[in-house]
Amino acid sequence: MQVQLTNRQQHILWATVRHYIATAEPVGSKALVEEYNLGVSSATIRNVMGMLEKVGLLYQPHTSAGRVPSDSGYRIYVDKLITPSDTLARQVEDALQHRLKWEDWSLEALLQGAAQILATLSGCISLITMPQNVSAQLRHLQLVQIESGKVMLIVVTDSYETHSALMDLPPKRQERQLDLEVIDRELQIVSNFLNNHLRGRSLLELANLDWSQLDREFQHYGEYLKESLAEFSRRSLTPNTTQIMVRGVSEVLRQPEFSHLQQVQAIIQLLEEEQEQLWQLIVDEPEVEEVGKSRVTVRIGSENPLEPIRTCSLISSTYRRGSVPVGSVGVLGPTRLDYEGAIAVVAAAADYLSEALSQ
Repeated sequence: MQVQLTNRQQHILWATVRHYIATAEPVGSKALVEEYNLGVSSATIRNVMGMLEKVGLLYQPHTSAGRVPSDSGYRIYVDKLITPSDTLARQVEDALQHRLKWEDWSLEALLQGAAQILATLSGCISLITMPQNVSAQLRHLQLVQIESGKVMLIVVTDSYETHSALMDLPPKRQERQLDLEVIDRELQIVSNFLNNHLRGRSLLELANLDWSQLDREFQHYGEYLKESLAEFSRRSLTPNTTQIMVRGVSEVLRQPEFSHLQQVQAIIQLLEEEQEQLWQLIVDEPEVEEVGKSRVTVRIGSENPLEPIRTCSLISSTYRRGSVPVGSVGVLGPTRLDYEGAIAVVAAAADYLSEALSQ
């Protein structure tokens, strides 16, 4: 339903939503007169609030109580009455840049750190999906002897995601029982060959390398590694669609909206045991708004298709490698949340992750 509001009606709706977000208490006209410079009398505010209730933007939880925003009221507030917070966006950018070190950490540790920063600054549950690596390119590959007859294959992608696999030495090398230093030297030569031919190429190409270019002396490595690398690439490229970094649950669930144990249990079960459903939701992009470089999706209350979070708001955006979407970042909280801040922090986090993965 499209509702056309006058400037006065918009201003009173804005003040009502803002006051309710701050206090979690139903809002009366007296509170708005005392705390906001609306330029009208308490009686006028009551009349406007009554009209906003009739069109479904506010409602009274009890007959004698003040009014609280409905999902439709929050929707107009988000779409028309606010601007994302530049201040909070800068705080997120600064925190991510100064506290996360892409050069020194694994990708999973970095995303965990980003999720914690996002939860702390937004006051919401933060959600960051692991990037899908179908388009991942090889940055570095190393074969390392870890004990006699055993070799660890380590692959680092362009997003600093690390994959590893344990394998045996080729039988011909085990039979000869060569000195460990000789094996180390040979593994380094084979690693150099693989890096020279595969760096910057897709993990899919691990299985399609032309081993005939490897010196005759090391052909036995190629014959042995060909099948192992094919299996490794298939395993590494299996989409890990349900892995989501989740932070900030305990703080958010202390909010008065989550006072019922049954509701809390349903949300925790969704976050811990039914992540695939949540993953499908936050990677989907319906109607979105542009914030900075990112496209941000805001789902409010009943707009969420998953029953456990139909009393929550979910704000999400995708992060990219170049122009390719590879993952999602979002926050989940009660519908009574700081939308200006939450939208800004999600957009800033998505921008940061996109820039870092694209470098």
